[in-house]
Amino acid sequence: MGYEGGGRGAILVIGGGIAGVSAAVEAAEVGYAVHLVEKEPTLGGRVMRFNQYFPKLCSPACGMEINFRRIKANPLITCHTMAKVTEIKGEPGAYTAKLAVSPRYVNERCTACGRCAEVCETEIENPFNYGMDRIKAAYLPHEAAFPLRYVLAPEIIGKDDAARCAEACPYDAIDLKMTPEVVELHVASVIVATGWAPYDAEKIDNLGYGTVENVITNVMMERLAASDGPTQGRIVRPSDGKEVKRIAFCQCAGQRDENHLPFCSRVCCLASLKQSRYIREQYPDAAVSIFYIDLRAMGRNEAFLAGIQADEKVRLIKGKIAKVMEDPATKDVIVEAEATASGNIVRTQVDMLVLATGMVPSASLENMMSSLLALDEDGFVRDAPGIYGAGCAKRPLDVAGSVQDATAAAMKAIRTAAWR
Repeated sequence: MGYEGGGRGAILVIGGGIAGVSAAVEAAEVGYAVHLVEKEPTLGGRVMRFNQYFPKLCSPACGMEINFRRIKANPLITCHTMAKVTEIKGEPGAYTAKLAVSPRYVNERCTACGRCAEVCETEIENPFNYGMDRIKAAYLPHEAAFPLRYVLAPEIIGKDDAARCAEACPYDAIDLKMTPEVVELHVASVIVATGWAPYDAEKIDNLGYGTVENVITNVMMERLAASDGPTQGRIVRPSDGKEVKRIAFCQCAGQRDENHLPFCSRVCCLASLKQSRYIREQYPDAAVSIFYIDLRAMGRNEAFLAGIQADEKVRLIKGKIAKVMEDPATKDVIVEAEATASGNIVRTQVDMLVLATGMVPSASLENMMSSLLALDEDGFVRDAPGIYGAGCAKRPLDVAGSVQDATAAAMKAIRTAAWR
């Protein structure tokens, strides 16, 4: 068993997305040792998979890059990537946490030169693009990855591909002898910033995901629109690469529904409005239909909603989609919904349908936990003495709200650490 301390007074932050990174930086910059734990090979979380995010509609890299520089400059922050918290014991001021750290098979000598990927023959589904394309099994998670270091997929370990990668590396950065580790940390307080996962759209039987080829989710749409996505920013449908000139968005896909997610995820309406703009900018003649129960433009986003409402190429239809079918000849998506105002059935044929699936709190999905972690009826983290939720682990939030919430969580964790 490995050991890494930090001693009493240190803070454990679980989750390296926007909330976790923000909380870690805030705590470290006032003098507290921080252990930042992320299960993926890189920090940044789901924000890094966005094409643009509110309120400025800028690239996520611009905000995260500043935080990454702050982490690099601060020796009080220790980052543990490819690590999961498996156990937390103790009390406020004196917690012991155990981490299970998976091997990356690439050490700190890596310069991200890409020689290993050049010789690697095995391909795997690209998790960063939600499996919409494939990458080499020796890969850099994405262009703005932090740490900027390659990973060898476990599928090739012990095989010729792994040996080829090691031979090709001019810096002796590939270590095929790496093994899983257990690391023990002693901390005074804990911030749970485990973020969210998209709701599994295959559970929504009537909306066609998984059976109708050109039905995708909102997170997949973000990757299609991104220049570093599977289509280099060209929004095309999965079945045949056809340009998308007619598109529909289904709001509240599995949300506000006692059979799926009973709550509103807050950001999905704005996400679809934003994505309708992606389409209209790329294809000026494209027709957009948005089926909704209620349109919620939280905060200072009413003007954005008004701008979409004024677009004559965008139809906002108050009504819930009841049925989704596929035209077998064209692979078009046929959408049926009841318009609330008129009671009439609306039938629309489109190139692609985007489902606005909601946020599932990852804390309810993680196998880390102990009786010390309190969750509400929907799986979101409740604050408890010494253990504090942050960002979307605590409630559905946008990026700006997650950063603000992370600052509050950092202040609570600092108070506990100071009173150890």
